[in-house]
Amino acid sequence: MENQKSSGEEDSSGKRGLLHTWRGYSYSTTPERVLLTRPVLQAALGARHGVLLVEGGQVYSFGELPWKQNQASSLATEPVLEAVLSEQRVVFVAAGFAHNGVVTEDGGVHMWGENTHGQCGLSGLCIIPNPTPVGVVDSETSPSQTVKILMVACGDKHTLALSAKHEVWAWGSGCQLGLNTSNFPVWKPQKVEQLAGRHVLQVACGASHSLALVRCLPPPQEPCKRLPDKCGQCHQLLYTMTDKEDHVIISDGHHCPLGVELENTETKFGLEGRLGQGSLGKQGRNSPLEPSEIPKSPTSSSNPASTPPSSSTPASEPQNQVAVSSQETVEPAIKDSNEPAINGEACVEASETGIPEPDSCKASSGCGLGTGVKASPYPDEHAVKAYLKRLCDHSLSEHTGKTSSTLHSAQISGDPADPFTCNSLIPVAQSVTPMGTALNNLMVSCASAVGERVASTCEALSLRKVIGYWVPAEAHERVEERLRQEEPKQGKKSSSLGDIREEEAELSRRLSLPGLLSQVSPRLLRRTSRPRMRAVPLASGGVPVADTHLPSLQTEVWSWGQGQEGQLGHGDLLPRGQPVCINSMNGKEVLRVAAGAHHSLALTAQSQVFSWGCNTSGQLGHMESPTSIPNLTKLSEGIRVWDIGAGQQHTLLLADGDCMQPILYYSGQQVKEEVEQMGEEQTGEYTQQPVLLPFCMNLGYLSSVCAGGQTCATLADCNVMDFIASLHELAAAERKYYCKLSHIKSLLLQPLLKLDSLSSTLGQSSAGLLQNLIGRLGRLSQLTGQNSASLSSILRRSRDIRGLVLLDDAHLFLATYSEYCTAFGDLLVMGGFQALVKPCHDVFGKGAEVVQRLSECSEEGLPLADNLAHLFNLPLKHLHEYGRLLLKLATCYEMNSVDYQRLQDACSKYESMALHLKRRRKEAEFTLNFWKTFPGKMTDSLRKPSRRLICESSNKDLTLQNSGRFSVNWFILFNDALVHAQFSTHHVFPLATLWVEPVSEENTGLYGLKLTSPEESFNLLASSPAEKAKWLRSINQAVEQALSGLGHDGIPPSTGVMQRADPPISRTASYTFYKDSRLKEATYEGRWVSGKPHGRGVVKWPDGRVYTGTFKNGLEDGFGEYVVPNKNLNSCDHYQGQWKDGKMQGFGIFCYASGEVYEGSFQDNMRHGHGILRSGKLNSTSPSVFIGRWQYDKKSGYGVFDDIIRGEKYMGMWMDDQRQGNGVVVTQFGLYYEGAFSNNKMMGFGVLLSEDDTTFEGEFSEDWTLSGKGVLTMPNGDYIEGSFSGVWGTGLKISGSYYKPSIYDSDKDKANALKLGRLAVHSEEKWKAVFDECWYSLGCDSPELGQTSIAWDNIAIALTANRRQQRDSPELLSRSHHKTLESLEFIPQYMGPVTLEVYRTIHQYLVKACDTPLHPLGRLVETLVSVYRMTYVGVGANRRLLPQAVNEIKSYICRIFQLVRFLFPDMPEEGGSLAEPHKEKSNSNPIGKHLESPKPGCVVSSSALLLLVLLPRLYPPLFTLYALEKEKEDDVYWECVLRLNKQPDLALLAFLGVQQKFWPVTVTVHGEKQQVISSTKDACFASAVETLQQISTTFTPSDKLQVIQLTFEEITQEVLALLNQDFLWSMDDLFPVFLFVVLRARIRNLGSEVSLIEDLMDPCVQHGEHGIMFTTLKACYYQIQHEKVT
Repeated sequence: MENQKSSGEEDSSGKRGLLHTWRGYSYSTTPERVLLTRPVLQAALGARHGVLLVEGGQVYSFGELPWKQNQASSLATEPVLEAVLSEQRVVFVAAGFAHNGVVTEDGGVHMWGENTHGQCGLSGLCIIPNPTPVGVVDSETSPSQTVKILMVACGDKHTLALSAKHEVWAWGSGCQLGLNTSNFPVWKPQKVEQLAGRHVLQVACGASHSLALVRCLPPPQEPCKRLPDKCGQCHQLLYTMTDKEDHVIISDGHHCPLGVELENTETKFGLEGRLGQGSLGKQGRNSPLEPSEIPKSPTSSSNPASTPPSSSTPASEPQNQVAVSSQETVEPAIKDSNEPAINGEACVEASETGIPEPDSCKASSGCGLGTGVKASPYPDEHAVKAYLKRLCDHSLSEHTGKTSSTLHSAQISGDPADPFTCNSLIPVAQSVTPMGTALNNLMVSCASAVGERVASTCEALSLRKVIGYWVPAEAHERVEERLRQEEPKQGKKSSSLGDIREEEAELSRRLSLPGLLSQVSPRLLRRTSRPRMRAVPLASGGVPVADTHLPSLQTEVWSWGQGQEGQLGHGDLLPRGQPVCINSMNGKEVLRVAAGAHHSLALTAQSQVFSWGCNTSGQLGHMESPTSIPNLTKLSEGIRVWDIGAGQQHTLLLADGDCMQPILYYSGQQVKEEVEQMGEEQTGEYTQQPVLLPFCMNLGYLSSVCAGGQTCATLADCNVMDFIASLHELAAAERKYYCKLSHIKSLLLQPLLKLDSLSSTLGQSSAGLLQNLIGRLGRLSQLTGQNSASLSSILRRSRDIRGLVLLDDAHLFLATYSEYCTAFGDLLVMGGFQALVKPCHDVFGKGAEVVQRLSECSEEGLPLADNLAHLFNLPLKHLHEYGRLLLKLATCYEMNSVDYQRLQDACSKYESMALHLKRRRKEAEFTLNFWKTFPGKMTDSLRKPSRRLICESSNKDLTLQNSGRFSVNWFILFNDALVHAQFSTHHVFPLATLWVEPVSEENTGLYGLKLTSPEESFNLLASSPAEKAKWLRSINQAVEQALSGLGHDGIPPSTGVMQRADPPISRTASYTFYKDSRLKEATYEGRWVSGKPHGRGVVKWPDGRVYTGTFKNGLEDGFGEYVVPNKNLNSCDHYQGQWKDGKMQGFGIFCYASGEVYEGSFQDNMRHGHGILRSGKLNSTSPSVFIGRWQYDKKSGYGVFDDIIRGEKYMGMWMDDQRQGNGVVVTQFGLYYEGAFSNNKMMGFGVLLSEDDTTFEGEFSEDWTLSGKGVLTMPNGDYIEGSFSGVWGTGLKISGSYYKPSIYDSDKDKANALKLGRLAVHSEEKWKAVFDECWYSLGCDSPELGQTSIAWDNIAIALTANRRQQRDSPELLSRSHHKTLESLEFIPQYMGPVTLEVYRTIHQYLVKACDTPLHPLGRLVETLVSVYRMTYVGVGANRRLLPQAVNEIKSYICRIFQLVRFLFPDMPEEGGSLAEPHKEKSNSNPIGKHLESPKPGCVVSSSALLLLVLLPRLYPPLFTLYALEKEKEDDVYWECVLRLNKQPDLALLAFLGVQQKFWPVTVTVHGEKQQVISSTKDACFASAVETLQQISTTFTPSDKLQVIQLTFEEITQEVLALLNQDFLWSMDDLFPVFLFVVLRARIRNLGSEVSLIEDLMDPCVQHGEHGIMFTTLKACYYQIQHEKVT
């Protein structure tokens, strides 16, 4: 043997992973130490050999190794290194009867040893001497992928592997492979399809059977999804109903004939393969047979097995063919049976008991192989019905007595809901139904033909949930009985049954069929009417099972293979060719399985061991019968097993006992050493139940056990630095704790919950709290179980703190305990434990010793309620234990190590949580005692589960200041409210909206506290400074906790963090007003400051009104949205805009329920200031629009009203919503009126013009109604003076004189023309409100009354607020807008007088400011543009309005310039000169083209400064008016232009009288010089013509003048080139040339352009060079109109 390291160099590795082996259990047995240089990580034992995995991933073998051909003796007394594997790092080893397997770090598998049956997965060799790689390849994927393996398990003739995807792969021989085949051996690893799609956690192999530990399927994701009501294949109804006199049978037993054809390929006992395993449906998944798997010949039979039959069963080849009259063969056997057939199992039993099975279970057609396509035991439906009738009649006549017991069992139980309906993996073509076998379904569907008694029997059968009772009988009956009990179970969902709700779930599934509830049988209804309180999940799935580092507790055990010893655990001795779930193990929380040669073990989270199978040597650890179902091994109370091993005829258990070290138990055969040496094995003595192996105490701390053949082995560690002992102590404590919790659940809660009267006794409130507490306990219990399982696996494997759930998931533990503590406290406060006393007496008797025993309470004679409270408080004490044990572990590390720090941190977390929870429990007890003494009436309204008492003033230590002498004022501080109680009334002040501050004691000598709530403020007086300090501190802390949302459940603050002494003055909270008249019963949710809403918030009134926005000192202030429902119109009024002091004030948009929309200014909730009102259902087709000034909700001042339906537009003064004062009306028919209005009518003197210039000046009495003196002038100048009456457009009554003026009397016309516009509103009076609002936004009450600095501050505030809003919703502004905003943050700075440079900077600033509506000036410009367009677009496009439109623009400029001078006080006034003489002129374009002729200084001009900003925006409506005004003149001009342009260039030049010296000789066309000839056209002066054409693309007069100047320069350039000498123009020379250019430019609306320049030109330019050039253009225009073509 390899020697150990010498003691000098022995380190911890020499103290860990020490392997000891031995045989038997007698006192003389002493374990041998197998010496190796490295610690052993895992050992596996075969029949006569063993395989060891040591640290570093190396593998050793020892014992009899016959496959090692090169060794002299195949017996290795010392471990031999498997050198072939030295290149690989092995992570898992396994040993079978005579073969071995290992898994490497990369998931590869190596096998060696005996390979006769293909168990090594390598074809062609009987023996594999050295580890050889085996390829596990998934051929279903494309391309094929190598499967990564986690673990392997080896049996006698087979091997199983568990992949990283948690699927099972198998190879070797025998039905224990679970594969769909009868051709053995299987050399190539194949997937076990029956388990595909499930999450397998572990596999184990016996001699000829296999076990798998599988995680339960999660519950279906969509429980409320409607189930299909028809079969997807044959379209028949899935649910049928048979109506009887006193009941109805509802059956979901649909039998799809299409499915049967495909998959019922069973033999006589093949039927068992389907029914016995729970058919295809039991496990919820199976692939339908591939066509290739079905033999073509209907008479073919499967091959005999390749292995010889074992001695236990005689070999006989069974008949695979099913006769057509198969029902006759089956029937006699049924007559022999002692019980009625249930779910169609009787026919199965007959065949099973009658015919022995071969070893390989080749004919047990779980696989459904080797049979004809039409192999159903029933030839057709008629035969089935006939058979059923005989079956039922026979059963009933013989066994009516037994039926009643069956009915009873059905009544007290129900099938759990089935997974099929939700599982998308199931192929359609299967006749699987939720209720079990197809036979049962047919039976139910045919029941109506059999009679009433049969019907009730069938109902009982279909509802049946079989309870695993056992009736001793002969072996023949035993098989039948077990089958009978097992089959319906197999049909159920194979998942955890831990939830008590399962019965109700199944029932509700049945009762959810549409329209059937009224006809459901009374018995069904009786079951559903039980109180729902019972449906409390005890193992709540609170902790996600899928959590990677938490082991799953919801597991199932599946078994398959040979069953002649009962090792499959299904209650029979039959083989299973495919995996079947052992239903009796569901809900047992199995963590590990182990398989001996012919027996099986399962270790549960509760540290119990279930065993089943062969018990000839007592290896099951109990003497229960039958051994074919799992039973608990007999162990003393308090022995908790945490590892298991199973050998050929023995079992080895590793458990916790009373001492610190783990202990070993052995059950099975005593091995006689001397007999062994003789070479014969004789059965000697054996154990009746597990016996303690006394030598285990000498081995140290055992970490795992294994068994195989007749040998046992265990791995032990020495306790270095006390670390191993501490780790074991932690794991043992957790296992003990979990067992305790499980006992509480099973012994106390489950019996209690079965009590029907529980809900009614407790009352609704306490019942809900108890349910919550039990749910939390379930969650905590599950977490503990998972932690306990995780700790056990750490001990078996790494024995290191890495992966310690207590450290990695500390938050999960702390949160779970905190929630549990809350639930416990809530029930305690509501007196729930007192209420539980009666139910406990009812269930456990008067003494209720169970509670006393479970609560471990040391005090004798405590009341039961206290005992219960003590019992439910036990989990909270366990946190101290965590803290203590983690601290103990920490001391094993060096102080400065990371691990020490982690453990220390975790320890302090658990400790502080334990103290916190203890304090919370005290609070709950304190509160409970308070409620016992508190007057009863108030208790009902104030007592809440989550409410805890902090302090109260019953000792008069706190009183109300200025209260009456006889008044009673009692203050009670809870964790969520302060209650002020008086004689019979009380008032509750929620803490979130309570502010407290101490009152200074200086002058008064009173110890006062001032309390402020949203609607009340009062002073309290304390009896002493200490009391004052106590109450102040208590209230502040309670408020702080209420605000932080922790209430009393908070996880304690981590150490070192100081809590704030005082809660914040400003906070977010919700409050419902009860006093305030305006806000009564409204709920406010948002920010508060000192008792007043302040900041963002929402108010909701009971009548549906909602305000969302900002508050200031309790009132709406700032931007807000207000919605008021209008019940009459079934719509809402909706306001969005500014508020001040609780009222709408500032700019807003109000959408009325009637469909009207107002956009503009508000004051005191009324429309006040400038605004626009659109009336009409749809804004796009509003019948009317008003834009103008409002006063107190009425139109008042100047405004424009557009009556779209009448086609009239009024522009004038208003008062009290009526037209009053001067105004103008234009209509769509061209009528124009200007004059006086009164009472909304044209009344008084006015001027009326029609389209054809017919004019009336005189008195009006109504709209368009002439009444009184006046003058009517015809378009030709004739006029009538006199008295008129009548409506314009109808017949007028006239009394007066008719005048026809002479041709020379043209003065009258001029006088008439001048009068227009006099009666309109003066442009300075228009839109005053718009300018006033701009001044107001700059901080001035009226124009120029204010400080410039304040104005700039207001601008900065406006921009910042808008920037913030833009940041919140960036979609509102474009990127360029964003940049404009940034540039506006820099105010033009200058010192002293304004120079040209400063002037330009100011100009650029103004251009940008007017470009964004977020700047007050930009907002002003935007509003002016909108009112201008509203006025002069549409009906307002009337040529008579042109003078007013021009004047309005001039007025805008004048008034904006006033604002500019206010912002820049040093700016000279209109016409003033700028400082520092420069060569350029100020009205020039700032873009910096050529500036005008030099002048001594630059003049400030408002139009030059502002037209560039305004005119481009106002140009379309303005130019339209010019075009209409100049229409006639432009038409004359245009006709002439078209006519003259027909001539070629030279002819036109000659016609215009251009001197010949100016005629171009050559012209450049497309870059080539060409001679000018008589036919040349549009070539002369082409560049000048192009330049002049640009006049139509400019907006401002200065730009247009610039174009004219450039045109002159182009003409001059061309003439200079022609003359080659200096040259000065005279007007006589220049005019004809310029006229030629104007004609060739073909400008359509030249008259409009000329008029626009003339009207808006800068006055200071009129006499300069620009003025002369403009006059020339104007002259050309008039010349062209009057040009005569000769």
